[in-house]
Amino acid sequence: MSERPATDLHDEPSEAEVVHSELVYEGRVWDVRSDTLRYGDEEIVRQYVDHPGAAAVVAIDDDERVLLIQQYRHPIRHRDWEIPAGLLDVVGEPPIETARRELAEEADLEAASVEPLLSIFTTPGGNDEIVHIFLARGLAATSSAFARTDEEADIRMEWVPLQDAVDAVLSGRMRNAILASGILAAAERLRRS
Repeated sequence: MSERPATDLHDEPSEAEVVHSELVYEGRVWDVRSDTLRYGDEEIVRQYVDHPGAAAVVAIDDDERVLLIQQYRHPIRHRDWEIPAGLLDVVGEPPIETARRELAEEADLEAASVEPLLSIFTTPGGNDEIVHIFLARGLAATSSAFARTDEEADIRMEWVPLQDAVDAVLSGRMRNAILASGILAAAERLRRS
């Protein structure tokens, strides 16, 4: 086994030949597909959630507090802690603009600075979702509040010291993968600056 320089360590795009693809279920937000693909000398079948992707934002104020939101998520039967996030569901809208939009819609905030933090594949064995996570600084209230419905109608917002959020992630008290990835990456980014 040879050692690679750290700069050479990266995911490698690879596309197996899709012999047949079938829409198994068409949903309101995402679909389920069944693909037959040629991988090596074999044909294999894989079902997965076909997802439009999302953008999320770690909003940190001047006191090094991070904005967390809590809302009900039916599949896990929890009101979990999250960071503002939303689907890439506006045609032609870049992920950074989706992050800005979601910050305004879910938290009534705008940011002077929004920069890429990281992008993650949430469940590469089960869906094709990619979430682009951004770091937002220079926060201010927006001029208008947004009407929230469904699970967003009773969103709870908390400003939490960043280190407390890191501790909650590392102790397993907050398990949302997008939140965990974003919080840990933001803490490391700020530590390095």
